[in-house]
Amino acid sequence: MAVKIKLKRLGKIRSPHYRIVVADSRTRRDGRAIEEIGKYHPTYNPSVIEVDADRVAYWLGVGAQPTEPVLAILKKTGDWQKFKGEPAPAPLLTQPEKAARPSFEAIGGDDEGKGEAITQKKKAEKKDEAAESASTEA
Repeated sequence: MAVKIKLKRLGKIRSPHYRIVVADSRTRRDGRAIEEIGKYHPTYNPSVIEVDADRVAYWLGVGAQPTEPVLAILKKTGDWQKFKGEPAPAPLLTQPEKAARPSFEAIGGDDEGKGEAITQKKKAEKKDEAAESASTEA
């Protein structure tokens, strides 16, 4: 039985995300898997790649063959170089934490209101005029 490490597609039509799985080579792309060993979200900026390095090393050691996309992912994470005994690549970029926006009070905003709106409501004026003319006629 030939075992492959491949991507299993999940998600909606235009927002794909993948799981890195170990499966029999004869199964469908999104079919039954032996084990899930990672995640890959290409639409995020930067892409999210999570791989269980111990399980990848085990499956590569027992003869599982990665597909081309998975091989590219394993080269980026450094698991392929570790398996082959080559030097590791530069570390992956991680998404920086977003700085919290300063609060309104910290900027120096005051809590005093400015008063009423400057522009008048036109529909309300027409209704009031119509009501006054009807009451004077009666």
